[in-house]
Amino acid sequence: MGTVSFRDHIRWGSDPASEPTSTLVLTSPGHYFVDIRVFKTALAHQSGETAPNTGVTPHLARENLDWAIGGTSASTQRSLPDGTHVSHSVFTHWVDSRTKEPEKATDEGDMLPQPDGTTLETGRMVNPATGVETDYEELWRDGAPEHVPALAQWTVLRIQDDSLQKRGMFVQLGQYAQAVLRVGDFFTAERWVWNSSQSKWVGTFRIGDDEAFPLDDLIPASQEVHHAGEEIEAWSGIWSVLEASG
Repeated sequence: MGTVSFRDHIRWGSDPASEPTSTLVLTSPGHYFVDIRVFKTALAHQSGETAPNTGVTPHLARENLDWAIGGTSASTQRSLPDGTHVSHSVFTHWVDSRTKEPEKATDEGDMLPQPDGTTLETGRMVNPATGVETDYEELWRDGAPEHVPALAQWTVLRIQDDSLQKRGMFVQLGQYAQAVLRVGDFFTAERWVWNSSQSKWVGTFRIGDDEAFPLDDLIPASQEVHHAGEEIEAWSGIWSVLEASG
């Protein structure tokens, strides 16, 4: 049914491990993913303004977004010099909040299972705080997507219009959904969680440029029966169904 992954910490080089963001990655059975990382300070600042009974999704400024990515992942097994066998994962970026040329992004790491059930990812990438390629580690904790009778088990949508420099991806997996969209220089990302007591989706945040399209009209797709190859019309354009399961 795919994986729901929460990041518990990141460490750059010999720096102390920390977790400055709320990071959630949704990966479909077909290995499409949406990864959104929002600074916790922004969410804490908004906590008194979310007004859960109003149905209004908090809108955060783009500078509160650490990173947001949509793309595909692939894993292979490889042996380390000490003989340890690990899973090596490569993440191919298709839309990226940090660049308009996502194909040039390098994103890969070794995944080492830990005794407590978490996964330690290690590799090298550019530290955005320094601009220097640095060894890093990230600790990931997987959660089980819940089967919600009112929802599809998973839904994956994608939009592309090269004439407008438009690319976007939406992944819903059980009780979670996330979407990212770039149109030229404008970028937006959104996260939703299913509220079982109210039987509805609740927006956790919308983050990005004021001029960017809202994406909440994609959410009804998770409550309908769709098939790969279909198209869905939204404010932001025509989205293609890549994966869906009732």
